Formats: sequence, structure tokens, C-alpha cells
Amino acid sequence: MTESSDLQTERSAKTRQILGMKGADVKESSIWKIRLQLMKPITWIPLMWGILCGAASSGNYHWVLEDGLKSAACMLLAGPLLTGYTQIMNDYYDREIDAINEPYRPIPSGAIPLNQVVVQIWLLLFSGVGLAYVLDRWAGHEFPTITVLAIVGSFLSYIYSAPPLKLKQNGWLGCYALGASYIAIPWWTGHALFGELNPTIIVLTLFYSFSGLGIAIVNDFKSVEGDKALGLKSLPVMFGVTTAAWICVAMIDIFQAGVAGYLMAIHQNLMATLLILLIIPQITFQDMYFLRDPIQNDVKYQASAQPFLVFGMLVTALALGHAAV
Repeated sequence: MTESSDLQTERSAKTRQILGMKGADVKESSIWKIRLQLMKPITWIPLMWGILCGAASSGNYHWVLEDGLKSAACMLLAGPLLTGYTQIMNDYYDREIDAINEPYRPIPSGAIPLNQVVVQIWLLLFSGVGLAYVLDRWAGHEFPTITVLAIVGSFLSYIYSAPPLKLKQNGWLGCYALGASYIAIPWWTGHALFGELNPTIIVLTLFYSFSGLGIAIVNDFKSVEGDKALGLKSLPVMFGVTTAAWICVAMIDIFQAGVAGYLMAIHQNLMATLLILLIIPQITFQDMYFLRDPIQNDVKYQASAQPFLVFGMLVTALALGHAAV
């Protein structure tokens, strides 16, 4: 019985490690699994979901094979390619911090040479921009909107992680840049693939990205020790763990409520109500887990509460798509 339990624990740890989740200190010898771990597949999901939201908000997605293939290719762009690029580059520039906070990660542990890490970064970047151009051609764009978004998003990811700007050194600016990368940019990309990107979608998703700022703050709690040691001004370092936790949950809830108010203003009352109903369990899990111990419960909180945020995004997108028709 003990051996079976130990085997299950080891398998669970290996799965967590490959997905790029916190706390999986397992030795891995396969270079391909190490490369996949660097790309943190668990982080692809919000970006891929953002593509779906953009397709829905366009009001022009149809359940036909071609549209399905377009959206699948766009999710490949947003997830494995450009989010993978972002995660590896972030690990590359954060290797000193990770040596303190997560020394078992592939780079600080020496599981993969730095020159191979750099090659993987460039391969993912060029593959992503190349696929973005293909999608522009497929969508019949005269102006390469998706390619520009891919380049801008990639550059934003670079200045977020790399000196001299290293936006993540600034708690507010860095978290908002991350929030916009997770909500606004993939949403714009999916919308542009099936419709015309317009000021309403741009402004509303940038507003929505303040909720993403709250989600980005959650990721900073696990790195407090290393951030303090290296002088990075994350919000938990600047305000303390308790105050930063309250800021985090307030950003997530207040700006979603603001989006619900907008949906009411455009007479999408049913969708606005659904969005509000999705905020309620978020608040419950915030009280149960996050506000009580944000460092120990960050993963548990995200697993329980974040699905309500992403479903709220889809509800908003469907409302906007319905209003556009």
C-alpha cells in the first residue's frame, strides 16, 4: 500500500513538473521533457482561452471545419509557441531568483545548458511570428494585424523579463503588462482572426486586464524571498503579504463587476447577471484560501477560483458577439 502511494506521489510530482507547476522537485533525464517543462504548459491555457473569447466577441465565428482549424492554429500560436517563448525567456532572465525560490527548475539546477535554452527561445519566437503571418494571409488581411500583435506581445514579454527595462521590477506596471498579455492581446488576436478589431474591444479588454493584474499578483507571492534578496519591487514586497493579497482580490472582483455594468449598459442583462453570479464563488474561494494564507494556498486558490474568471470572460465575449450581430 505504501509503495503504491509513493508511486502515485512520484507520478503526480512528475506531472506537476512537466506542466511547470510550483513545488515539483523531481529529477528528469529526458531533454524533451525538460524543454517542455521550461515552456510551462499550465500557463498556455489562459492565452488559448483568450483566443476563443476573441473569436466569440467577433460575432463571426461559425461551427465549420475551416473556422475550427483557424482557431486551433491561433491557439497553437498563443499557447505553445509564444507563451512557451515567454516562459523560457522569463526563466532565463530570472535564473538568479529561481536559484533562491525554485532551485529545482531546469536552468538553476543545470538540467539544460544555457546555450540550448537560447536556441529554444529563438525557435519558438520565429515559429510564432511565422504562424501569425500565415494566419493573416488565411484571414485575408490587407494589414498584417495578427503578425503585429504577435511582435508587440513578444516585445512586451521581452521588456517584462529582460534588463534594462525589466517591467517586473515595478509591481504595478509589471503586473498590468502581464495581465494585458493574458487577457487583452490574445482576445484581440482571436477577434481579428474572424472580424474587425475595433476601439470598443480594445478599450474593454484593456479594462478587463486589470482583473488580470490581480491574477498576476498571485504569482508574486511564491517569489517574495528571492524578490527581496534581489531588490525587485513586487507588490507583496512593497506592501507586505496581507495588504498585497487584499489588493489582488479587489482588482479581480471590482473590474469584473465594472465589465458587468458595461454589459447592462448595452442591454445584455442576462449575460451581465451570469457574470455577477460567477464573481460570487470567486469571493468565496478568496476568503477560504487566498486571504488566509496567500503563500501556502496560491495554487489551491487559482485552481478553485480562476475557472470562474475565465468563464466570465467567455460570457462577456458571447455578449459582445451577440451585440455585434
